[in-house]
Amino acid sequence: MRTLALALFTALALPSLAVAGAAKVDRGHSGVMFKAHHFGAGYTWGRFNDFSGTIDATTDGKTLTSMDITVKAASIDTGIEKRDKHLRSPDFFDSDTAPTITFKSTKVEDKGGGVFAVTGQLSLHGVAKEYTVDVKHTGSGKLPAMMGGHEITGWETVFKVNQSDHGMKYDGIGDVAFIHVNLEAKH
Repeated sequence: MRTLALALFTALALPSLAVAGAAKVDRGHSGVMFKAHHFGAGYTWGRFNDFSGTIDATTDGKTLTSMDITVKAASIDTGIEKRDKHLRSPDFFDSDTAPTITFKSTKVEDKGGGVFAVTGQLSLHGVAKEYTVDVKHTGSGKLPAMMGGHEITGWETVFKVNQSDHGMKYDGIGDVAFIHVNLEAKH
């Protein structure tokens, strides 16, 4: 009886940080941005306003097992509607034909120090290619009770994408684009 009581006490005393599980991305505290070189001078930045995803990780960020992201291409926002309309066209994201940009992980390797090499399929402009990106755990916390009391974790990565690999090529725009992903997951 004592052994059972001790085992029960020990199990209840373990912190919830060790629990892994799929957590939804909190869009209100996350962001998906991009930058591309403009006519060899500066970078033009933009963001996507509509995205979702899941991260399967422990709430302490010591283990990451998968990451999936879906972005609605039509939600592109550079602050200039005329440019946004062009970016939605077949010249770039072709949001009518390829309405989503997705990344689905297939393999995760722990590199140590809260960094994970995540390999998966990035589908952009209707073309899927395999990428491996470093995903960094940026922190963990707990929301106050009045906000639900959920455990939260932060993650970030940058995709370096050759646009021509995905059938996107436009004069004056550099072939390499960077997609910055900053995610907060609510467990």
